Formats: sequence, structure tokens, C-alpha cells
Amino acid sequence: MDKKYKQIEFFAGNTVEQAVSELLSYREKGKLACGEFNGVTLYSDTVTMDSAYQRITGKTKAEFDKEQQEWREDYKRKEQEHKERIPELSKVWKGKGREILAEDKWNLWDDIVPIRLGDLYRGMELGNCLDIVKILNNNGTLDEAKEVIENQGHSGMSFGLVCAMIKEFCDRGNEFVNYVK
Repeated sequence: MDKKYKQIEFFAGNTVEQAVSELLSYREKGKLACGEFNGVTLYSDTVTMDSAYQRITGKTKAEFDKEQQEWREDYKRKEQEHKERIPELSKVWKGKGREILAEDKWNLWDDIVPIRLGDLYRGMELGNCLDIVKILNNNGTLDEAKEVIENQGHSGMSFGLVCAMIKEFCDRGNEFVNYVK
């Protein structure tokens, strides 16, 4: 970096707009400053909103905003479509539960299926749980079941949720969860 520029730090969580505004405040005071944003050094004497966006995202601010708006609209549309499919998906998942779970678990399974389908993971954990319960109910080894859960791509939160479900829906659930933790 050129020594004539005051090196400034942007806070974690700053937006491009905030970084540019901070640099422009230095320019208004007639001072030279620079700072690194997502690996790109921006300079107070040359920065514009579009130049910063172009260098950081490869798009102008308008292009970036348009893409973000389209993403939000697509996300909302998919969310709505999923919500509308919950009754249909509930029937499917209730049937899958009856193929794998012991009969004394069916009522609770039926109760949680629509809740899980409407939650953060959109029912992903239903299939994850059934995959492991099937192994355990068919006298599979704890190692076989552990390999499956490890390959399901869980975050800490989804891992905990699937483990809680396995404990509830499988007679060997406690044994399995103690083994994998």
C-alpha cells in the first residue's frame, strides 16, 4: 500500500455501501485513505459505488441489486410452492414412516411430519432419520448407521435434530446417539 494513504479497517459485517461511504467521508475531508473489503483494496480518491461493486462482485450496484431482488423473489416463490405442497408431502412421508417405523411410533411420526416439512430444513431430516432407523431396525451395525449420518452433510443443528428424532423413533436410538457423539 502506498504510504500516503491512511489504512482503515472495515468492520465485520460492513456492506459495500458502508465501506464506500466511509472512504467518501475521507475524500470530503481532503484525506487519502484505503481499506480492504473482501480482498479488494478500495481508495478514497478513486472509489465510486459502481467501481467498488464492480471490483468486489463483478457487477455494478444496479446489476447486483437486481440479481439480489430476483434471488429473493425466486426464494419466496419456492417457499410458497413448498408450503402449498406440505399436505401432499405429509401423506408421502407418513407412508414412508409406516414402511420403516414400528407401529407404536406411527402416531407421533404423523404428528411431527407436517411440522418438520414446514420448518427450516423442509423435511430433509425426515429422510435422514428414516435412513438410519432402517439400518438399525434391520440389525445393521452402529458403524453402518454412523457412516450414513456422517455422509448426510449435517450442520451441528441438523445433526442434533436428526439424533433427537432417531432416539424417539428407534428402539436402538439411544445406543446409536451415544455411539456417534
